[in-house]
Amino acid sequence: MTTLIIHHWDTDGITSASLVALVLDYLGESWKNITPPIGRFEFDERIWKEIDRATDVFVVDLNVPELVERIDRKVTFIDHHIQPKIEKPNVEHINPIIEGKSEKDYPSASWVVSDHFSVWSYLSTLGAIGDVGRRVFDWSRKAMVLLAEFGLRKEDAMKLVSLLDSNYIVMDREGVEDAVQTILSSEPKELLENKRWLKNMSIIEREIWRALNNVENAGRFTKIEFSSDFNIISKVVRKAVWVMGYDVVLAVNRGFGGNGQIYLRIKPELAEDVNVPAIIKMLKLRGFNAGGKKDVLGLICPRERIDEALGIIEGML
Repeated sequence: MTTLIIHHWDTDGITSASLVALVLDYLGESWKNITPPIGRFEFDERIWKEIDRATDVFVVDLNVPELVERIDRKVTFIDHHIQPKIEKPNVEHINPIIEGKSEKDYPSASWVVSDHFSVWSYLSTLGAIGDVGRRVFDWSRKAMVLLAEFGLRKEDAMKLVSLLDSNYIVMDREGVEDAVQTILSSEPKELLENKRWLKNMSIIEREIWRALNNVENAGRFTKIEFSSDFNIISKVVRKAVWVMGYDVVLAVNRGFGGNGQIYLRIKPELAEDVNVPAIIKMLKLRGFNAGGKKDVLGLICPRERIDEALGIIEGML
């Protein structure tokens, strides 16, 4: 029997899973990691089968409390998103944000894992960069110290985040899962030269800039509509906010397979001006698969419901 680690497909999810795996390795416990179908916050048949085979389960950086509650064995649920507290005897729910702690102190699931198990490394910082960008260096001196201990510069860390994210952006689920083992068996500098990830990157950059050609700017509110088979929507929005400097960005991918994607991001200093949790709550009440934080909203839905979801979001904005 083994411990199953179910994790998000982005850098924070991959590094969080790697940190949990380090702890399990130290304890002499066997483990296996798995990620949901990319872009879908749900457990498919493959995941449920692995849960049935596992002795216990970790769920990290996945805002799926309703699915965690369905697991019938010991679960350690580690996250940093807004979600209801799970009160079940078999679930240890570790989330400082819902306990009232600040995002600046816990910017990522990797940071929560590191703090809970006292296992800090450059992976802790990579996860945080993946979720909040360069802001983590303003929030925590420790983020830079951890990189320096492993001989990494800020630029190296930013590149590593892009390389790790490249797996989910090109919709390579196996690549996401393989990345955990690759991290654990490689030196940080070796990861910077990973050929598989570098090839992904060159394809992705072209697709992101193609999407950014569709910016519609109206004062503080910016909308970007495009169509892509790649899961680039969060990268498009982060570049629009973090690099191009837009205040409030709402992006729509109308060509994500048979589905549509919507992603909203607000500059952190303006987060109090928009009640994103209220928008998420309303979307969920209307049956949409939505989640996020106080400055971020993500949603995937059937293509025919895109305009309905947009109407709710734009109306509340």
